[in-house]
Amino acid sequence: MEFGNNNFYIVAETERLVVRPLIIADYNNWLSECKSRLPSQHQYDEGSSDMSERTVEWFSDFITYHQELAVKDKAYIFGVFRKEDGKHVGMIDFSTIERDVFQWGRIGYSIHNHYWNNGYGKEAVKEAIKVAFNKLGFHRIEAHINVDNGPSIKLAESVGMEFECIRKGFIFEFGEWTDNLIYFKNSI
Repeated sequence: MEFGNNNFYIVAETERLVVRPLIIADYNNWLSECKSRLPSQHQYDEGSSDMSERTVEWFSDFITYHQELAVKDKAYIFGVFRKEDGKHVGMIDFSTIERDVFQWGRIGYSIHNHYWNNGYGKEAVKEAIKVAFNKLGFHRIEAHINVDNGPSIKLAESVGMEFECIRKGFIFEFGEWTDNLIYFKNSI
């Protein structure tokens, strides 16, 4: 990827998945899969939601915003798609925390709940971490996970991330400052 251009597009493939930025042609697929989500399975699962305001124009702006974040090296947002049928199964994102001598980023991941228990999260996150190290230039990737988010903890551990610490009052969500577990992986 070249910084300073207006187009960020990295593609990574696993045996079953393609991890890449969203494009406008993904709109119907993305919308259909978001609408297909089951009701929320736990506190950290978005579950089904009203998508009526998620028009093609909204989606186009969404993609443009993702591109702007990438060009500014603030964040890199990827869709996760099944190879067999092209279905959109989730999202993975990296946020730049600090560059300079740190090359430090944060990962976030979400698989639509109707695709859970197929190993897609593990497969996609493993590949995305390789992209973070080999193409985005990060040395350290952290996952910031709520202390009671068992599925996310399990996923982080399954891809080789190591528990480092608990950061107290780290993120403001649910109307309060919440503690987060910090899992990390270094490029060496």
